[in-house]
Amino acid sequence: MSKFCAVVAGAGSGTGASVALHFAKTYPVVLLARKPASYEQIVQEIRAAGGSAHGYTADVSDPASIDGAFAQIDRDLRGHKLAAAVYNANAGFAYKPFLELKIDDLDASLGAAANGLFYFAQKTLPRLLDAVSSSPHPPSLIVTGATASVRGAAKFTTFAAGKFAQRAITQSLAREFGPQGVHVALAIIDGVIDVPWAKERTANNGVADGKIAAEAIAQSYWHLHTQPRSAFTHELDIRPYVEKF
Repeated sequence: MSKFCAVVAGAGSGTGASVALHFAKTYPVVLLARKPASYEQIVQEIRAAGGSAHGYTADVSDPASIDGAFAQIDRDLRGHKLAAAVYNANAGFAYKPFLELKIDDLDASLGAAANGLFYFAQKTLPRLLDAVSSSPHPPSLIVTGATASVRGAAKFTTFAAGKFAQRAITQSLAREFGPQGVHVALAIIDGVIDVPWAKERTANNGVADGKIAAEAIAQSYWHLHTQPRSAFTHELDIRPYVEKF
């Protein structure tokens, strides 16, 4: 598998980190984040475990920044084909009453969730297509969605707008590139993720396993990546057993 690699946009302490660590068991992994602090520890952990990892600073909502990051990837991983791309960028979360929102809040959500995915997909899909004939698993573009991808809620106006747009893009990409052998999938994360910064946040009345384990999300992403092309899942709902939906 050394001639294939994976890219994770939106590295951090939760889903991004767990996905990178899980995929690094098989592929060299590239992590993209706006701040080096978001990926440095994960890169070190992967390397300490004997894996290969590279971290690059990039703003997914900025085309020039994404161009620069992929130019570095092409230099540092020359000869590697792209087996998997995961889009996990933060979608500009703003929990406010509608009349307190500014247009900047909407721009931030659309910038990360929709524009960022657009730029990321334009960079990764040609590389995924190039790997179709030789990749051990169907080349995959996996997008991290949320409850807001399918249902708007009070005070989630801008977040839902970005996530709805992201879902639409993902659906369109799946219909265009699935028949060409690239698996495009959306994971709807419906619940609170058990990450360090959310330790004090209560979910589902504090019951055991009432939060989603980040490693369990990573396992689900790996399952999506390894699905045979005769049985692609486009949307996958992930939630704790006690979550209301």
